[in-house]
Amino acid sequence: MSQKFDVVVIGSGPAGYVAAIKAAQLGMSTACVEMWLDDKDKVKLGGTCLNVGCIPSKALLDSSQKFVETRDQLASHGISVNSPSMDVKAMLARKNSIVDQLTGGIAGLFKHNGVTSISGRGKVLAGGKVEVTDKDGKVSILEAGDIIIAAGSVPAEIPPAPVDNEFIVDSSGALEFSEVPKRLGVIGGGVIGLELGSVWARLGSEVVVLEALEEFLPTMDAQIAKEAGKIFKKQGLDIRMGARVTKAEVKDGAVEVSFSTSAGEHVEVFDKLIVAVGRRPRTENLLASDSGVTLDERGFIYVNDYCRTEARHVYAVGDVVRGPMLAHKGSEEGVMVAERIAGKPAQMNYDCIPSVIYTHPEVAAVGKTEQQLKAEGVDYKTGVFPFVANGRALAANDSDGMVKMLADAETDRILGCHIVGPSSADLVQQVVIAMEFGSSAEDLALTVFGHPTLSEAVHEAALAVDGQAIHIANRKKRK
Repeated sequence: MSQKFDVVVIGSGPAGYVAAIKAAQLGMSTACVEMWLDDKDKVKLGGTCLNVGCIPSKALLDSSQKFVETRDQLASHGISVNSPSMDVKAMLARKNSIVDQLTGGIAGLFKHNGVTSISGRGKVLAGGKVEVTDKDGKVSILEAGDIIIAAGSVPAEIPPAPVDNEFIVDSSGALEFSEVPKRLGVIGGGVIGLELGSVWARLGSEVVVLEALEEFLPTMDAQIAKEAGKIFKKQGLDIRMGARVTKAEVKDGAVEVSFSTSAGEHVEVFDKLIVAVGRRPRTENLLASDSGVTLDERGFIYVNDYCRTEARHVYAVGDVVRGPMLAHKGSEEGVMVAERIAGKPAQMNYDCIPSVIYTHPEVAAVGKTEQQLKAEGVDYKTGVFPFVANGRALAANDSDGMVKMLADAETDRILGCHIVGPSSADLVQQVVIAMEFGSSAEDLALTVFGHPTLSEAVHEAALAVDGQAIHIANRKKRK
């Protein structure tokens, strides 16, 4: 006999568990199907983000940054520390403890909100049914009034560098090195590659990043990307653009990587190699042939602006649908869908989704880049303020980078903000809120910011849009 629910969610990552909780809060009987198991064969909630993505990587980034600060920066504060060392085992244990705390927290939230957690692999069938196959191969059927697909994504693979989870690893394996590699190769100079490369570079690895594209961080604002590249190289990341990997093979306990550039063919040998070339939607074996749900040519589920698929009462959110693969984007889509199922007129503003690279300094952005505005023929104004002119950044010995504000030349409405510098992830959120309310650069310029704070750099960038910055010499604005 099948179980019946108002809503069945497939996947318990940030998009799935949030959708399930919201649906339950809105009074609907809700089940969440998750195939991930822990080492005791119990369901493990949280998806990639909590288990092998956002959270564990940030734990390692934080630990490694504290090590760098202790080793290289405390002396300037008058603090003496003799030969600090990193206990990698302890660092990984801390990371695992944080993951366990958060994944266990989701289980508690499910219980509190009345969400039924079901262990197994979910598959969407026709007629509002979900097939669940548990770890032993037993199949059961769930009947749903509405289905929300939140199956997430998996690391993308490339044929020249097959992952063996020992010498050649993906982003998950890069979180589990038992010791610091002396020489580490990273294929991919995007968000994942830079973050993981930064962790191990701080701990002593000689890190070489091989990026096939000629342009560094092409989706970021070009000025910010250029500044970030300078900072990362100064930190010791050897970033090689236009480097196309043609072969990677394990030889004598090391990885020999062949790649080509405009200068010719090259070979490098590494102790470990991370393949960080992006992610792809987890849609294999997810949909029955008669489910009515359509995939595009890249394997993403086709949805409309409200995340509804072409099948009646079936929605999809997060990494399996169009748009950036960001946990917070998926979470908000999950909330929107749950509310729409409940009959509420919810919607999302996709123009105000921030993105962050959690290197140090962080790189954060929201809205349009200068290159996008030029391509669209939008007349705009620019304001830039460097952190080296910010008192709080100097006091913290953390003054690399800048804030860049873009506003419409006629209306002054904020069109984008791009930051490389300390606490960028938190600073950009101030601008996200401003943009959500349709604020102008002048609105931020007239707002009182506390002193001394890093956020004053946002204030000054807004002032600089109209050549009114106080703590730098203003550029002459075009007539």
